Amino acid sequence: MPKPVVALVGRPNVGKSTLFNRLAGERLAIVDDVPGTTRDRLVAQTEWNDVNFNIIDTGGIDPTHGGKTPLSVGSADFIQEIREQALMAVNEADAVLFITDGSSGVTPPDREVSETLRRYQKTVNGQRWPPIFVVVNKCENEKLRNAATEFYELGLGDPYPVSAIHGTGTGDLLDVLVASFPPQQESSEDDSVKIAIVGKPNAGKSSLLNKLVGKQRAIVSPIPGTTRDSVDTRIDVNGLPVTLIDTAGIRRRGKIEVGVEKYSVLRSFKAIERSDVALLIIDAEAGITAQDTHIAGFILEAWKSTVVLVNKWDTIEKDTYTMDDYTQHVRRELNFMDYVPLLFISAKTGQRVDQVLPMALRVQEERLARITTAMLNRVLRDAQDAHPAPSHAGRQLKIYYGSQVRVDPPTFVLHVNDPKLFHFSYLRYLENQFRETYGFLGTPIKIIAHGHKEE
Repeated sequence: MPKPVVALVGRPNVGKSTLFNRLAGERLAIVDDVPGTTRDRLVAQTEWNDVNFNIIDTGGIDPTHGGKTPLSVGSADFIQEIREQALMAVNEADAVLFITDGSSGVTPPDREVSETLRRYQKTVNGQRWPPIFVVVNKCENEKLRNAATEFYELGLGDPYPVSAIHGTGTGDLLDVLVASFPPQQESSEDDSVKIAIVGKPNAGKSSLLNKLVGKQRAIVSPIPGTTRDSVDTRIDVNGLPVTLIDTAGIRRRGKIEVGVEKYSVLRSFKAIERSDVALLIIDAEAGITAQDTHIAGFILEAWKSTVVLVNKWDTIEKDTYTMDDYTQHVRRELNFMDYVPLLFISAKTGQRVDQVLPMALRVQEERLARITTAMLNRVLRDAQDAHPAPSHAGRQLKIYYGSQVRVDPPTFVLHVNDPKLFHFSYLRYLENQFRETYGFLGTPIKIIAHGHKEE
């Protein structure tokens, strides 16, 4: 069952990032902190009172003004930008934390955002959905905490005064937040391979989905997904059930305001969480952008398998070296996912589209691969003989033995003398040895070091 997603919305300089870091890094436990990505952390898998959920900062993804909005509080462009963030959050999140600044009081952008949030909330079982919590940050003293009652003006219920810097008030906020989540129900049995189509706006997601569905004649049915107002597509590929998870929005009901698609991170993130394999679509004309690397990072953090599709290849002027040069460009920008296969396609003309689903299903098979303990330990011995682990402070890492403890994704536990000696560079070296011997095409590998006393 996908974890609830909580979106943080608010104008710059209200302490949104500080609160995000407080919730993710101190009061909550970050699960699977993956090194090697070259982006700001915008998502954290977290827990409070034994309830697991994701928090996501809506700021920083493909912003209009280079990542830090240098606009005045009264700017119309600025207000439009944060209204778009709010609209994206209320359409996609399971709960919204609307961050404000208690030291400056209610501002015009705050009123604009509150109006947007109220307008686009839906009524579900007699309740307004998603729940919205007004978080009044920077309440470092009793006077400011008392003054937070001013934010009742926004019409979104009780304001919650907190100090992101000191952590005061965050526990009470989290208590009411997790209590607002609907009961987690076990999802019905679904043995289909779930393939998410993700990428920035206008990369060709809709065109690819239509091409894939059109080429597969045995469409079972459109089925409702867990993202509100979205529809998944079930198809049959050589007798294997496949569910295509659409993030393009072509089946979404209702009007979505122009511009909100640039904040498509929540939709992509929720689709990635539900998938086995993600098809990451790159616009060949635009090249790799910051939002492409953001979405790739989400895929990696969720431990999902990946196929990278360079779309609109028909529009690129080519010579003998064009594909090789572009491949090097993609590998360089997505260097933390150097194990993923790359296909150059045109959803418009159909070029190589017939290779997409077979490649995705091959990657899914690799995701379920298992190595015997004997074979795994042979690779570990050979790897250490060829390249012993570097020593640290006079101590050297020793790997006694390893075993594969699960698939989906492939996960290995290595018993070592001291996990602190396991440097990231050596972990990557071992990962490369596993891939060289056994493949795992397009699939991330988890390697966990456990301390074990030498007998």
